[in-house]
Amino acid sequence: MEQGKYSVGLDIGTTKIVAIIGKENEYGKIEILGIGRSKSLGVHRGVVNNITQTIKSIQQAVEQAEVNSGLKIGSVVVGIAGQHIRSLQHSDYITRADSEEVINEDDLDRLCNQVYKLVMLPGEEIIHVLPQEYKVDGQAEIKEPMGMYGGRLEANFHVVVGQVSSIKNVGRCIKSAGLDLGKITLEPLASSDAVLSQEEKEAGVALIDIGGGTTDLAIFKDGIIRHTAVIPFGGGVITEDIKEGCSIIEKQAELLKIKFGSAWPGENKDNEIVSIPGLRGREPKEITLKNLSKIIHARVVEIIEQVYVEIKNYGHDEQKKKLIAGIVLTGGGSQLKHLKQLVEYITGMDTRIGYPNEHLAGDSDEEVASPLYATAVGLLMNAVKNDRKVKIPQRDQQEEKEMVFANEDEVNANGTPQKRERKSVFDKWSEKLKDFLDNAE
Repeated sequence: MEQGKYSVGLDIGTTKIVAIIGKENEYGKIEILGIGRSKSLGVHRGVVNNITQTIKSIQQAVEQAEVNSGLKIGSVVVGIAGQHIRSLQHSDYITRADSEEVINEDDLDRLCNQVYKLVMLPGEEIIHVLPQEYKVDGQAEIKEPMGMYGGRLEANFHVVVGQVSSIKNVGRCIKSAGLDLGKITLEPLASSDAVLSQEEKEAGVALIDIGGGTTDLAIFKDGIIRHTAVIPFGGGVITEDIKEGCSIIEKQAELLKIKFGSAWPGENKDNEIVSIPGLRGREPKEITLKNLSKIIHARVVEIIEQVYVEIKNYGHDEQKKKLIAGIVLTGGGSQLKHLKQLVEYITGMDTRIGYPNEHLAGDSDEEVASPLYATAVGLLMNAVKNDRKVKIPQRDQQEEKEMVFANEDEVNANGTPQKRERKSVFDKWSEKLKDFLDNAE
């Protein structure tokens, strides 16, 4: 299988690095061909802080995915997060030379590329330019201007900005691990591709991806991305708090959190106790589950309140901007017991846990459909979309017309079009209906 047939997403997280190989099947769903994960040691709060360690971890994950799938990994799409990410709104316009021609993709590209030239603060660069609504000759709220006539094309953009050094460091790790960097994508955008349905994006939804080092937020309304933010806390600080609060080592704190942790202290009785073996023959420690969940609760509330501030910044309180579909929680941190109830309690918004199985082929591994892999699956979807884009422009237009023709009516071996099955199904159905009506008389 050559590289063109499959794509790769690489999620460089604070707790784990995941490489995931997949391709699109004939139904437009993503088929996972292989997955590799390794412990991430050189990343802190979503930002690479130890290049050598990160390269090692990337290589481990990639090797595992290659062994798992029997394929060779070349180019990857990588996610970026971290507290240096910020987003801003910007509007821009172009004047078209010939308003008698319809607006085409080149015009839209020209408009987007113009935004990339915006002057940023020193040390920052633009990662994404996401058009929201277009205006053609002053006519507002146009979602898709292609094919329209007009002289002046303008648009509002959601611009995502990050630190040059952080982006370069990620690129450096990828290159040193022997891979090609296909594209860098904002992690909350990737997660939202994997987890949200189109209906939710239309109705208005906030995606909260609770990772190890950061909590990412993406807000959609009317099918368009409206707000993104990265909050520099995640599951890691909860583990830290347990470690400090109970005076135990990190490994034990992590296990405690996963096995017995709950975000809602009212759940546990006072007499529920876990005993933790002491270090090197010291006395074992006894910890009440009530105390454990109090520690977790305090930190989770803090994280959610910060996210809620961002949701309010977007303007959720305004009637027109109301997020009807509420909140979707994903990422490893979303697996904490009773988190959904706590989020509903703090924000008063409907909440569900998001699993990245929305776009996966039916026979995908159970494991991949866990919220842990939301970002990785989203990055893979991004890679597939990219590879699709790259392949199309090589055909010339004549061929493309023939392709369209061939798709509309399948062409027989001798070159004569043969009508598709679909029509005959419809014919069969109408015959059945006729029979039924005849018999009914």
